[in-house]
Amino acid sequence: MAKASSSAIELEVGGRTVRISNPDRVYFPDSGLTKLDLAQYYLQVGDGIVTALRERPCMLHRFPDGTTGERVHQKRLPHGAPDWMETVRVTFPRYNRTADELCVTELAQVIWCVQMSTVEFHPWNSRRGHVEQPDEWRIDLDPGEECDFATVRRVCGVAREVLDELGAVGWPKTTGSHGIHVYVRIPPEHGFHDVRRAALAFAREVERRTEEATTVWWRKDRDPRKVFVDFNQNARDHTIAAAYSIRATPEATVSAPLRWEEVPDCDPRDFTVRTMPARYAELGDLHARIDDAVFDLAPLLEWAARDEAEGAEVPGEPDGD
Repeated sequence: MAKASSSAIELEVGGRTVRISNPDRVYFPDSGLTKLDLAQYYLQVGDGIVTALRERPCMLHRFPDGTTGERVHQKRLPHGAPDWMETVRVTFPRYNRTADELCVTELAQVIWCVQMSTVEFHPWNSRRGHVEQPDEWRIDLDPGEECDFATVRRVCGVAREVLDELGAVGWPKTTGSHGIHVYVRIPPEHGFHDVRRAALAFAREVERRTEEATTVWWRKDRDPRKVFVDFNQNARDHTIAAAYSIRATPEATVSAPLRWEEVPDCDPRDFTVRTMPARYAELGDLHARIDDAVFDLAPLLEWAARDEAEGAEVPGEPDGD
């Protein structure tokens, strides 16, 4: 449970004043990390988290009673937001609904969300200027229940080989949990359906090259010893934790950008709220130049058309709302 309330403080963030109520409220009981600790963490990796979130519709994972309490998946910007918080209206056709989702453009907005009990930030892979056309292809390496992290690292190495052959620049990071993400910038010229088709074609190529990877759609049918190359994370309204986002794990791990040479030996438990600021101070934002390397999906869409012509099925779109 969270601690009793304490006096509010004010933080000056980029010319904004952000009030933090109950700064001593504990969010991570195992480590004693408080709301103020979370705010200070995001201040110390400020450019990195803003780069990861900039202009993207963003779902907030809020924990009003700390990370051992209920998790609130917040699509809509919480009530009471100051007028400098920015949003984009997104639609959910299946239920004929809309939501004004957060769109971060400055660090003070991140800190205000921490004030509102946000621990994790989960952005879309598109930006508000082209919500229906992603500019980020996400490779999500998701281990099965009996798969160790060494296997994830090896499959990530295979993924890099394929990216290199395609001439695509991948930007790896830990998920902050059990897997690895690799992001690739793409031009916002395709809808979610085609980006997912391209991601599936890539995943199948990784699967061809290593028996440790799988693209099997249904969890119940997957080999639990393998890594699922989860192409579904490119479907509309599917979000994953941003680079530098804190994760609601007992250890307060974070989703940590990596250098490729670190991947073979990395351990996600090494990157936490307490350790990441020093790493960031030393290395800076390892994803700072991600927008400079844009990959055209045409080769992957050709692979997708080839696979489909040979009888490969394209699984139906997962629910995104």
